[in-house]
Amino acid sequence: MKKIITLFCLQFVLLVQAQEYSSSNIHSHNDYASTMPFYNAYSNEAGIIEADVFLVNNELFVAHTSKEISIENSLKKMYLEPLSSKLKKLDGQVYPSNKPLILMIDIKSNGDETLKIIVQQLKLFPEIISNKNVKVVISGNRPAPAKWLEYPEFIYFDGRPTENYSSQELSRVELISQDLKELTVWNGKGVLTQADLEKIQSTIKKVHDQHKKMRFWATQDNVNTWMTLMNLKVDFIGTDNVSALTEFIKKIKTTFYQNTEFHSAYVPKNTATSFKNKQPKNVILLIGDGMGLTQIYAGYTANKGQLSLFNIPTQGLSITKASDSYITDSAAGATAMATGHKTNNRFISVDENGKSLELITQQLAKKNFKTAIISAGNITDATPAAFYAHQPERSYSEPIANDFLSNPSDILIGGGTKEFTARKDGKDLSKILSQKGYTFSDKFSALDTIKNFKFIILDDASVVSMKNGRGDFLTKSLAKATSTFVKTKNPFFIMAEGAQIDYGGHTNNVEYVVREMLDFDKVVGQAMEFVDKNPETLLIVTADHETGGLSLIDGSVAKGYVQGSFSTNDHTAVPVPVFAYGPGAHVFSGVYQNTEIYTKIMEVLFKKKAF
Repeated sequence: MKKIITLFCLQFVLLVQAQEYSSSNIHSHNDYASTMPFYNAYSNEAGIIEADVFLVNNELFVAHTSKEISIENSLKKMYLEPLSSKLKKLDGQVYPSNKPLILMIDIKSNGDETLKIIVQQLKLFPEIISNKNVKVVISGNRPAPAKWLEYPEFIYFDGRPTENYSSQELSRVELISQDLKELTVWNGKGVLTQADLEKIQSTIKKVHDQHKKMRFWATQDNVNTWMTLMNLKVDFIGTDNVSALTEFIKKIKTTFYQNTEFHSAYVPKNTATSFKNKQPKNVILLIGDGMGLTQIYAGYTANKGQLSLFNIPTQGLSITKASDSYITDSAAGATAMATGHKTNNRFISVDENGKSLELITQQLAKKNFKTAIISAGNITDATPAAFYAHQPERSYSEPIANDFLSNPSDILIGGGTKEFTARKDGKDLSKILSQKGYTFSDKFSALDTIKNFKFIILDDASVVSMKNGRGDFLTKSLAKATSTFVKTKNPFFIMAEGAQIDYGGHTNNVEYVVREMLDFDKVVGQAMEFVDKNPETLLIVTADHETGGLSLIDGSVAKGYVQGSFSTNDHTAVPVPVFAYGPGAHVFSGVYQNTEIYTKIMEVLFKKKAF
């Protein structure tokens, strides 16, 4: 059996090669067949624009086969005149960015005769043949290399790796190309066999050793092929979809992440059966906003195969559909978990008719529970808001903040200072809340000194992204909440949100997603350890929805890097995982509606019979 290996693992150095690619590395294959010949490739600043040419009655026509020749499609009309016009408008620059261009003319008729007419026509466009950033490269039925020096110096040739050139002949070679099918039967899916890989690498090395650029034709036109060729250091990537490849290259820096800071996953001290027949006293609900299975596995990969979340023994799936939409937003998703009721998107803990729904924090407070709401984002955003507010629109940030005045929660930590203290209605909620017995601070550092059992900390500067320095906000906040509540000896409920996994999904940035996911996993591990030390505590970890439609197209657990591709910058409808650890965790296995998160919490807390 032939050994199969992943290309990224061969010469991977933080995907530097892939990062160096630009539209100059794009070869617009059979450009004349596109919906807008020349102009589509030109607008994307492609490095090579290719036209197949036939000589008929002393005129050059662009077509794929002789049967497709049309009198309207001449080389002059489709390529030479438009290129000449662009050069004149840009005062000699090929592109606004001043990138170079190769006009590849693939001769399909007799090489000598056709090239003679090509030269004649090019001489009619001195602005093309005299431009140092434009090179005309002849491919297809080329004259014999020995004749190349007979042609004007503005004519270059597409070489072949099987041909041997003199130094003078080689000076007329702009690039070297080969049919990829001559080296492999690979269909662009999966990875190359070791034997085929070595043949391809040997060919590329031979070309590069001659200080020439490499191109393959007959390649598949998909993301996996593009990335494979890039990581093989192929200089020109052929495509029939220039716009798609251009966009892919532009975004390539945001599609992968090489982790450099690794953490050890927490290993639970108990098994799923350790808590059998035990009833929880406390509940910690951790919500990774936008966290689907792919985001979780991306974190696992980047952390070299370690994730506390994956060490939780009980798993389930939550169906996230909203009342009025197949795809939920955070408002409806969090409302379902906070109230046990489905509602419309954008609604904050009100039903489809706008009627307030009783919150889990309100119900538990009646039973002497202490409650805390924590978010690594703005505390008036939809997810945390659903646990203390009642509004028909998630963007009503000031009314949402005002609703906290009538919520019994003891601790509130996140961002959103201005919604409480610099309001349009002139109210300063911090003063009102202080009168109600809360300690209020707009500095996260106050967390270390607050002695009160009721407090609010809202510091916008502390809820930036991990990339921008948020640090251990979540772990410190959870530790403060649990240590505070343990001292009261009351049962407690804590909801803590990893808000910015979602932000990374919306911006289609893999690094953003992964770093937020790994930060969230640290607080998961911390919560698991708390359960082991306080075995009357139930931990539930889930998400309100998935964001970005993330798929993983490559990665290495051994090296801690991952590459992804997003299908949307919005939420998706895929069910999200649920993990549970502690007494009552077993009821969270299976597949169920997101409202069941609430129902199951209340069931395990207050059901009288043994578990």
